Amino acid sequence: MQTLALLGATGSIGEQTLDVISRHPERYRLFAVTANTRWQPLAEICLRHRPAVAVMADPVAADALRNHLRDAGSDTEVLAGEDSLEQVAAEADTTVAAIVGAAGVRPTLAAVKAGKRVLLANKEALVVTGQLFMDAVARHEATLLPVDSEHSAIFQCLPGGDDPLAGVKKLCLTASGGPFRTFSAEQLGAVTAAQAVRHPNWDMGPKISVDSATLMNKGLELIEASWLFGLPGERIDVVVHPQSVVHSMVEYLDGSVLAQLGTPDMKTPIAVALAWPERIASGAQALDFTRMGELSFEAPDVQRFPCLALARQALEAGGTATAVLNAANEEAVAAFLEGRIGFMEIAELVNRALESVLAPRCRNIDDVMDIDRAARRYVAACLSSRDE
Repeated sequence: MQTLALLGATGSIGEQTLDVISRHPERYRLFAVTANTRWQPLAEICLRHRPAVAVMADPVAADALRNHLRDAGSDTEVLAGEDSLEQVAAEADTTVAAIVGAAGVRPTLAAVKAGKRVLLANKEALVVTGQLFMDAVARHEATLLPVDSEHSAIFQCLPGGDDPLAGVKKLCLTASGGPFRTFSAEQLGAVTAAQAVRHPNWDMGPKISVDSATLMNKGLELIEASWLFGLPGERIDVVVHPQSVVHSMVEYLDGSVLAQLGTPDMKTPIAVALAWPERIASGAQALDFTRMGELSFEAPDVQRFPCLALARQALEAGGTATAVLNAANEEAVAAFLEGRIGFMEIAELVNRALESVLAPRCRNIDDVMDIDRAARRYVAACLSSRDE
């Protein structure tokens, strides 16, 4: 019986994690759930799954949740604030890090420093902190398991053993291409937020859906893969695969290529990480090879989708350039979702931040988060001057 802390329980990954663990009550006990401000859906989760603790990042939302659960007769304890997020992340046997964005960095690191089993769906933790994060994993002997479908696929295709990269030539991440894969540059200039959040294959939240549409999500995954698997960017390829059946591949020195296939359902990689090294039922639909149809692959177009090239550029630059990239992108995507900027302006703002914000190599998480805030201030200033 594993106790679980589910960080970001009200998001897409959180909901699907709850679906998987509910199928295996003999294996998993939900210890803690967290959310930012959405206390109503967290209240429903608490009443249905009865965790010992619920944490709201926002104190006002925590008060509303506490009152609601008390009136409903629930005995779930309600806590508030970032310190409480870090506390529950460090107390469970397994922490599912599913908070979107840089907000998930500190609680994810708290679980790592407690030497826990960490299921990483928050790619920004690695994108922002990089070597600091991986050093903490090694120093505290935490177990780090990827939840992103692409990294889970690579994890499953690697040889394992004492040398996890034995015979590996390169990795290949697959990308669906998002909803605008066939759009011209002119068409991309007119797309709306409502169009961008409708992913053709995957059930994801609005921010990640927009990242998928710009290919920034694949850029962030490229950076994450470099840190997770210890390979430089030049040994990690990206290929567009619209059907989202092949989730990623590993090429070996002898010419062999191992690929992991499955339906586009996040419950599969969640189940892989939860049960590793065992296998459990996830609830995902099995592939039917007789009805699958064509599997196609093409090179990504970094002219129409420059965010992928910007991510590779930031990885090669080193220091905290990837933290600048992530922070600028989060602010730009938020502005796009609010209707303040156009789709193509997301990449423009990220590029300007990379050119303008200093990104030195930092020695601790506080320094990294200072860089994160500097990048956000820069983008905010750009948006403010644009709105005048």
